[in-house]
Amino acid sequence: MMKILIATGNEHKFKEIMDLLPRQTHSGEEIEYVNLKSIGGLKLPPETGRTLAENAEIKAVYAAKETGLPAISDDTGLEVEFLDGRPGVRTARYAGEYADADDNNRKLLDELEGLFLGKRAARFRTVACLATPEGKVRDFEGALDGFIGFGYRGNNGFGYDPIFIVAGTRKTLAEMTEKEKNAVSHRGKAFRQLAEHLETLSNIKTDGINIC
Repeated sequence: MMKILIATGNEHKFKEIMDLLPRQTHSGEEIEYVNLKSIGGLKLPPETGRTLAENAEIKAVYAAKETGLPAISDDTGLEVEFLDGRPGVRTARYAGEYADADDNNRKLLDELEGLFLGKRAARFRTVACLATPEGKVRDFEGALDGFIGFGYRGNNGFGYDPIFIVAGTRKTLAEMTEKEKNAVSHRGKAFRQLAEHLETLSNIKTDGINIC
């Protein structure tokens, strides 16, 4: 059996990612996914990268080296056109280092106050990274276009989901079912690419073989 670490302690995020990944390879080898809580609560290093890819790689490489398991991590950025691409790599900390999701959402809504929907265009981008204990990495990227709404709508999801209206729909990400969200989301697109890659692997070990 192949064991892979999804480097997050967030149970909601762990389930969302795991639901997008295969349980076995094309050759029939089973895959087991574990998270940080199940291996003792390893603390990840801070996201000091200048890009989403750098941040995803920092976390995945560290987790793989510390645990000896292939590790998956990701970083997501919300890029608002009117704000010249902000919050970008600061998405999770937009309102400050210790900000929560509500703080970030309120700050963003305040900055866009008075703008009509057409001026509130935004894009979510996710980079997912698969790293080996030897430090080899492979990245996968997905994006989702939409608009920042005028307030909170929906109870599903997390982060900016309640204020992000998906392009071509009238729904925020938080108003979508998990199935609907996974079909269109930036994270879903990135992790489906990663899933296709995992399915092609066979006879995976963690003793120096390059799985990337």
